[in-house]
Amino acid sequence: MKRLLASVAISFSLAAPVAAQDANTVLATVNGTDITLGHLIAMRGMLPAQYQELPDQVLFDGMLDQLIQQEVVADTLRGAEDARTKLTMENEDRAFLASVAIDEIAFQPLDEADVQAAYDENFASTGGDIEWNASHILVETEAEAQSLIEQLNDGADFVALAQEFSTGPSGPNGGALGWFGTGMMVPEFENAVSGLELGAVSAPVQTQFGWHVIILNDQRISEPPALADVRADLEDQLRMAKVDAYLTELTDAAEISRPEIAVDPSLIRNMELLNQ
Repeated sequence: MKRLLASVAISFSLAAPVAAQDANTVLATVNGTDITLGHLIAMRGMLPAQYQELPDQVLFDGMLDQLIQQEVVADTLRGAEDARTKLTMENEDRAFLASVAIDEIAFQPLDEADVQAAYDENFASTGGDIEWNASHILVETEAEAQSLIEQLNDGADFVALAQEFSTGPSGPNGGALGWFGTGMMVPEFENAVSGLELGAVSAPVQTQFGWHVIILNDQRISEPPALADVRADLEDQLRMAKVDAYLTELTDAAEISRPEIAVDPSLIRNMELLNQ
């Protein structure tokens, strides 16, 4: 009868649903220190993304084993920390709490009106400038440049000549420079491009890099970037501004004193001071 009752009890316990669990659920106790489900949840939240994608059981077992091992090792120093260890722990504690507080400010939802206002402030006056799309062939002498121009006038292909003769980095790409605006090229080059008609080839143009033969492929009037294209940068600016304002407010309200003493700044390299 006792064996039967014991078997029934065991079967009942195996079939029973898992008891309600919360962050305080103890998963292990190491030398009197509890490791809880909450510790694992917090640890997982700090893992790099590639580890967070592991199966839950693998993460659960791995993190619990690691926390147990860390606690076993930490116990060997607890209560006997040297000055360097204590000061480092204070710095880490300070930095972590500060980062949590700042994250709460930085990642609050942004008002769309603020994003639009930042866009208007940064880009309302942009656009309306001329931009050019040009290609060039760079050679060492004026005579080489003039020879290329004559070949182009006889029907030679600009891209092919650039690939064969240009000494510039754009040569393998047929001399293509893409779109550029005012001030992006050296003055001699920009002046030559600005005076060309679409599809026209320049006379030899000398710059500090050598002699150029330039063809104007296209030109346009620039437009400000779309809000969607710069939204991420604007949101970063707004979040940084919120954090700066938060830090200024807290600093102004805090009681801060700095004793007027002269300290040799090179002392920050003297680790021996922590042993005194």
